[in-house]
Amino acid sequence: MSTLPSSPLGAHARGWVLLTAALSLLPLLLQLPGVLAGVFGATALIVAGLSWHRPAPLLLRLLLVATMLVTIYWQMGATPGRDSGCALLAAMLAIKSSELRTLRDARSLLGFALFAPFAAFLLDQGPITLLLATAAVICALLALQRLADDDAGVTALPPAAQLRTVGKLMLLALPLALSAFWLVPRLGSPLWGIPDRVVSRPGLSDSMEPGAWIDLMADDSPALRAQFFGPVPPADQRYWRGPVLTRFDGRSWTRSNRQQRTAPTAFQAGDVRWDYLIEYEASDDRQLVALDLPLAAPADSQLDADYSLSSNRTLTALTRWRMQSAPPRSFQSQLPERLRQQTLQLPAGFNPRTLALAKQWRTEAGQDDAAIVQRSLEWIHREFAYTLSTPLAGRHGADEFLFDQKAGFCEHFSSAFVVLMRGAGIPARVVTGYAGGVRNRYGDYWVVRKMDAHAWAEVWLAGRGWVRVDPTAAVAPERIYDTLEDRLGQGNAGGLDLAGRWESFKQLGDWMRRGWNTAFLSFDANRQQQLLRPFGIERLTPSQLIALFAGFAVLALGLMAWLLARGERQRDPLLRAWHRLDRRYARLGLGREPYESANDWARRVELSHPGSGLLILSQRFTDARYAGAQFDPVSLLADLHRHRPRPGARP
Repeated sequence: MSTLPSSPLGAHARGWVLLTAALSLLPLLLQLPGVLAGVFGATALIVAGLSWHRPAPLLLRLLLVATMLVTIYWQMGATPGRDSGCALLAAMLAIKSSELRTLRDARSLLGFALFAPFAAFLLDQGPITLLLATAAVICALLALQRLADDDAGVTALPPAAQLRTVGKLMLLALPLALSAFWLVPRLGSPLWGIPDRVVSRPGLSDSMEPGAWIDLMADDSPALRAQFFGPVPPADQRYWRGPVLTRFDGRSWTRSNRQQRTAPTAFQAGDVRWDYLIEYEASDDRQLVALDLPLAAPADSQLDADYSLSSNRTLTALTRWRMQSAPPRSFQSQLPERLRQQTLQLPAGFNPRTLALAKQWRTEAGQDDAAIVQRSLEWIHREFAYTLSTPLAGRHGADEFLFDQKAGFCEHFSSAFVVLMRGAGIPARVVTGYAGGVRNRYGDYWVVRKMDAHAWAEVWLAGRGWVRVDPTAAVAPERIYDTLEDRLGQGNAGGLDLAGRWESFKQLGDWMRRGWNTAFLSFDANRQQQLLRPFGIERLTPSQLIALFAGFAVLALGLMAWLLARGERQRDPLLRAWHRLDRRYARLGLGREPYESANDWARRVELSHPGSGLLILSQRFTDARYAGAQFDPVSLLADLHRHRPRPGARP
C-alpha cells in the first residue's frame, strides 16, 4: 500500500523545529560531564548548519555516530547506567537534524526531542530543569502548530496568537496534572528499577586515600540543609559525623566491616540536646551524617557500632530526616580488646620517623595519654600550615607531612595525627563527615556544602572514652594560606560589597531551591496524607486515593472535552472575539438579538449610548467576515478584545 509523499519543509518551520531540538537538548547537556556536553552541543550546531539546505551525506552521519560512541565510552566506560543512557540519547538527538527534509521528518524529530527533557529528570529534578523542559514543550507545540498550518496550506497566526493557543492547551491539562501529583499514591520504591549512575556524585565514601578528597572539597553545591528546633550548636560543635575509618594499610584508611555490622552501645549524653531536621541531597549511596553524636537512628536508617548513620535505601533523591543529637559526656568508656587492637594497628615498614617520635613522646610522658595529645596539638599550632597545594604523598605519607612538608589540609592532618597517636600506644581512628555550615538569612536554616567535607580524629582516653580531636583546627590563623574559598573566588579580592551581594544572591537562590524541594521533591506519602487533613480526612488507603484521583480525572477530562468541543464549534478566532464582545454588552442589557445583524445591533447601541465606538468596530468586522475585505487580523482581533462598553450620555 503506497503512501503519499510528505511535503517539503520550509525555512521558517525548520527554524522552529531546530529551536525545539536545541531547547530539548539543553537540560540534558547541563547534567552531563562538561566534555560530553561540549562535544554534543558543538555537534548539534555543526550538523544543523551543514544540513540546512541538503541532507548530510551518509558517510558523515556514520562517522558522527562512531565519534559519539567513542566519546561516551571515553568518558563513562562501557558500564550501562542512567547518565550513560542519557548521554546516548543526547548524542542521537544532536545528529538527528541531519535527516531533516520533510514535514514527516520534522514531526519525527519533535517527537524524539521531547524524550530529552524528560530524561533529564532522571538526573536532576530541580526548578531549572523544569523551566527548560517547559520551554521545550511550549516550543514543540508551537512548532507542531506551524507544521500543521504548512501542511494545510493556511496562513499561520501571529506568534502572540499561537502562544495564547498553546497556553490554553497547557492550562487545560493543568488540573489533570495537579490531581495526579497530589492524589496518585506515593510508593516507597518505583515499580521498575532505576539504573545506577555511571558518573557518581562527589560524596563521602568508606575510604580516604591521598588526594582523593580534592574533588569533593572543590564542590560548593549543598550536601545537606539543617533546620534546628531550639538551640543551635556553636561552631565548635557543628561536626556532622559520617564514616569512621579504623583500618590502615600504610596509604589508605577504610572502615571496619565488623563495626558496621555491630549494634551501637549506649553513650552517656551531656546536658544539651539538639533537635533538628536534615534535608539530605541525593548522593547515590546510603551514607548519612548526623551531629556528633546521634541519640537514635531515625526511621528507615540504622546506626553502627561507631555511631555512623546509614539509610536502608539508596539515596537517589532528596530525603528528610528528623533527628536528635547530644555531645557525649562519656563515649564507650570500656574499650573491647578487639577494638583496642584494631585502633592501635599499624602496618609494618611504614613511617619510621613518626613511630620513633611517638615512642620518644611516650617515654617522656609516661602514662599520660592526654599530655601526648596536647603536645601534638601544640606542635601543629607552632609549626604547621594549612594549604591545598600539597604534593601527593609517597610511601611514608605521615613522615613526609610531619617532618618535611608541615603543610596540608584535613586529610593529611587527621591521617598523620592518628598514625602518631597509634605509634604512642593511644587508640585512635579517623572520622570523616562535614564541619560547620552557613546560616541562610532568608530561611533561618543551615547549609552544609560538599566543600565542608572534613576529616578529624578520635582518641580513646581512660575515663572519658572516645574524644574528638581536630588537629586541622589547631593550625594558627596566620598560617592558613591556600583555602577553598580562595580557589572558588569567595574571598574579599573583589571588595566587601560585591562579595556580600554575591553571597546574598546565592543564599536567596538556595532559599528558593529549598522551597522547591519542600513543595515538590519531598512530597511523600506522609505529606500526601497531611494534605487531606484540612478536609477532615485523616488517612486514605491507596485504593481510596486511586478512586479519588479517578473522580478528579473524570471531571478534568470532561472539562477538557467540553472546552475543546466549544472551540471546535467556533474555530474562527474572529468570530469568538465577536461573541465575547456581545456577552460584555449583554451584561448591561444591550446584547444582540437573534434577528439583528451586526450593524443593526451597533446602531441600536449607539442610539442609546452615543460614543460607544461599537458602530465603527462592527463595520470592520462585517467587512472582514462577509465582504472579503482585506484587513489586519492582528489589529482587528486586538481591538475586539480591548473594546469595553462605554455608556456615554443618553439623548
